[in-house]
Amino acid sequence: MNTIEITSMTKVERLQAMEAIWDSLIHDNSEIDSPEWHRDILEARKKKIEEGLAEFRSIEELRSRSGR
Repeated sequence: MNTIEITSMTKVERLQAMEAIWDSLIHDNSEIDSPEWHRDILEARKKKIEEGLAEFRSIEELRSRSGR
């Protein structure tokens, strides 16, 4: 399937295809390695926490910033 075939599908057909793909992934027990940059970001965040430089926000603060 290519992009042209996908864009010619109705919205409902595209959603059904996405659901089928998601269902197939849920039942796939194989592991996917995280990219190296994920580890780098997590290490940098952990270091900020350990050094007392991390800033934490509540979910309410985040929602108010996004205008929800």
